[in-house]
Amino acid sequence: MEAEARYTYVGAAVLLLIAALVAGVVWLKDVGGRGSYYRYAIYFEHQALDGLQIGADVNVRGIKVGRVEDYALSDDKLNRVLVEIRVDRRVPVRTNTVAVITRNFVTGIASIALVHREPPGKPLVEATAEGDTYPVIREGRSDIDEIAGRVSQVGEQAAAALASINHLLTPQNREVVMDTVRNLRDLSAGLTQRLAALDRTLDRAGAAAASIGAAAGRLGEAGERVARVAEHAGGRLEASLEQTERTLADARSAIDRVATSLDTVARQAGATAGRLEQSAGHVDDQLTAAMSELRLSMEAATRVLDRLRDPRAALLGPGSEQLGPGERKP
Repeated sequence: MEAEARYTYVGAAVLLLIAALVAGVVWLKDVGGRGSYYRYAIYFEHQALDGLQIGADVNVRGIKVGRVEDYALSDDKLNRVLVEIRVDRRVPVRTNTVAVITRNFVTGIASIALVHREPPGKPLVEATAEGDTYPVIREGRSDIDEIAGRVSQVGEQAAAALASINHLLTPQNREVVMDTVRNLRDLSAGLTQRLAALDRTLDRAGAAAASIGAAAGRLGEAGERVARVAEHAGGRLEASLEQTERTLADARSAIDRVATSLDTVARQAGATAGRLEQSAGHVDDQLTAAMSELRLSMEAATRVLDRLRDPRAALLGPGSEQLGPGERKP
């Protein structure tokens, strides 16, 4: 009996030791795992979570830095899903870091990619809202979603454009468009005719310009001839002017001589008149002779005056009508 009781105590002690060992290993594993990772929460509302499951990878620039720990559907919003992840504590998670769903196109397995934006924000270490157990990483927008959104916008714009085209191509608008096309065709034909007429006009204008050029050339030649004639005539005119100046100088000299002669004649007439007055009372014959002499002197003076009236006669001699009785032209 004592041997069986002793074996029972030994077996119970061994089982207790084994249980304590297992509990210690599990506890150490759990404590060590929690010390090497940080836990975060992500609320997905806009991105589809097809292919995402517990244990899926969490990547940063293609490097696996953690995994999905758990997920839960929101009671308030049907399209909102809470996903809990754990990330290596060496990976910096910032306040402006966003989470994006990525998929393998072959297998369809989804993973979460953490995208850091510039400039870097502050480290995300605490929960940002009440009721959150872990710090919350904001949801981002994947490239596929952006492409799909743009394709959707393009489709909507194309649909709007088609609707506008359909509205534009109503029977009334088609008739108006056809009228416009016909008017444009008529306008094009008229422009073609006008261009042909303009070409003909330009050809005529070119011929007229050539004629004007030839006429201008002939006018230039005529101008040169006129210039030569004017130069020649100017030479002749200059010679004529010099000869006229000489003639006028000679005429002035002749007039001066005639004036001197008149003065002399006048003085002689005065002297003769004085002598006649002195001898008038004494000698009638002398008076008669003096009167005859005076008459002759007066006739000579008259002839001289007549010559002064005619410069030609003064220069070239009296004419036949200016000769006195008994005078002849030399």
